[in-house]
Amino acid sequence: MTKEEIIEIANKVKLPHDYVNGEPMWLDKLEEFAKLVTEKEREACAELIPPQYFHFRDWIRARAKE
Repeated sequence: MTKEEIIEIANKVKLPHDYVNGEPMWLDKLEEFAKLVTEKEREACAELIPPQYFHFRDWIRARAKE
């Protein structure tokens, strides 16, 4: 997720914030939170794929390294 996407989502849910140097001051923590949620969701998706399709599991997990 990009910074812009995270800010857009935060604005959609009306997350209160102040700006410092043009960016929300909580952006670093929110980026960290988004990364952890994404990792958890990615792993949950990978676990749904049957073992015989391990290459798809590997592909999903490899997205974490992008």
